[in-house]
Amino acid sequence: MSPRGVPVVGLHERLFTAAEQLLVREGPGALDSRSITSEAGCAKGVLHNHFGNLDAFLTAFAADRLRRVLDSAARLPERAGEGDVTENLATTAVEAFGSSSMAIVGLLTARPQLQPLVQDALGVCANLQGLEAAFAAYFAAEAELGRITPHAEPEVLALMFVGTVHHLVASGRSGVGDLGERAKKVATVLVGVDQA
Repeated sequence: MSPRGVPVVGLHERLFTAAEQLLVREGPGALDSRSITSEAGCAKGVLHNHFGNLDAFLTAFAADRLRRVLDSAARLPERAGEGDVTENLATTAVEAFGSSSMAIVGLLTARPQLQPLVQDALGVCANLQGLEAAFAAYFAAEAELGRITPHAEPEVLALMFVGTVHHLVASGRSGVGDLGERAKKVATVLVGVDQA
């Protein structure tokens, strides 16, 4: 805690991290101002002083975390030609569908009034289509380099990959621990990479 009137460096990220930890650990119902500031080790009123109210804070928090996911996915095509194709796909899938991202989806489902506010804050459509576009660009780049089957249809591969990984997570058939391995197996089948 800092003395009254002294700015706390990195306060927003500290509060966001605290909210993320609470959300993953206890679910959307645990997110109230007192719990978040307590988790962050901050004064009780600091959240309202900086964001106005809880909904404004949660909007900024969710937008920040979703922006990170979208930015990470958008950088995937830059990795074409580097590393292992299936590893690149699996790593990005885990970032996009891991416990933190799914917790944010749970928050927006529990508090639907936040959904349009988060979309406005992001300025882009934060849904599976944005992820599909990033994966399609990656598949196209790898096909052009000859690292996946030459007859690849990038948009179809992206739809199948994103849809399958989303299904694994949403249906509870894959947990955080095995999502990367399962995503890698799906990618292996889709891109025709021989892992033997």
